[in-house]
Amino acid sequence: MNRLVVVVGPTAAGKSALGLELARRLDGEIVNADAMALYRGLDIGTAKPTPAERAAVPHHLLDVLDVTETASVAAYQRDARAAVEALLAAGRTPVLVGGSGLYVQAVVDELEFPGTDPALRAELETELAAHGPAALHARLEALDPAAAEVVLPGNGRRIVRALEVIALTGRPFPARMPAAAVPRYDAVLLGVDRPTDDLDARVARRVARMFAAGLVDETRALEPAGLRDGLTASRALGYQQVLAGGSMSTAAADTVRATRRFVRRQRSWFRRDARTRWLDAAAPDLLGRALTALSS
Repeated sequence: MNRLVVVVGPTAAGKSALGLELARRLDGEIVNADAMALYRGLDIGTAKPTPAERAAVPHHLLDVLDVTETASVAAYQRDARAAVEALLAAGRTPVLVGGSGLYVQAVVDELEFPGTDPALRAELETELAAHGPAALHARLEALDPAAAEVVLPGNGRRIVRALEVIALTGRPFPARMPAAAVPRYDAVLLGVDRPTDDLDARVARRVARMFAAGLVDETRALEPAGLRDGLTASRALGYQQVLAGGSMSTAAADTVRATRRFVRRQRSWFRRDARTRWLDAAAPDLLGRALTALSS
């Protein structure tokens, strides 16, 4: 099958396992669409594929950023599309797998993301640190009232990005994603999900395994490399809760709650795309159902 296959869904539903099986069956390779798995060292908390899994099926866009680097959707879009198109040209099946909704859509649809200017970004971030988000939000309101209505006054990171885009492009900030976008590929989108009670239980078990596997030690080992100062990596689920201090049991409980909230947001994002063919991840014949959906 020489077309893009996309596997999406909420955290802990079973995307990675299905993606691996599909890649094996379809002579394919995995393209990562989990924003936090881009980071070197964020292994346990992002449930990265094991060395054996990565040896069995080639993976792209894992471990490409240091924890101090800020993830960019525009950069990810460029690199992910290059990987997808190289695989298609080689006659192989790219399998895009992940739960970062904007990253997935950036690949499959014709969306434009303005670039960034490190000097301008640094200047705005210095202002944010000195004066707080309210002052920058007031400036955004004066420049782009429509964007200011959507971007929350306390979301300093997004206010900075809005002001940066306005300065670079001279155009309003696209605070809302378009309701419909033009597809870039003849892609098949598969969604995997489970009943809420089942998924909530799986999240709790997943978090328990991560802490048992050494998530606290992994986080502490990354602090000298700048994890605490990384604007994106420091917000990764699990790592953020460990960095907050407190006991391991508190960090684990906070991670479970935060992950369940994230699951709700993921569902809201992915369910709005009518192209996605949804599968019950608990079905014993999940792979067969996925292959049937791909052939229909």
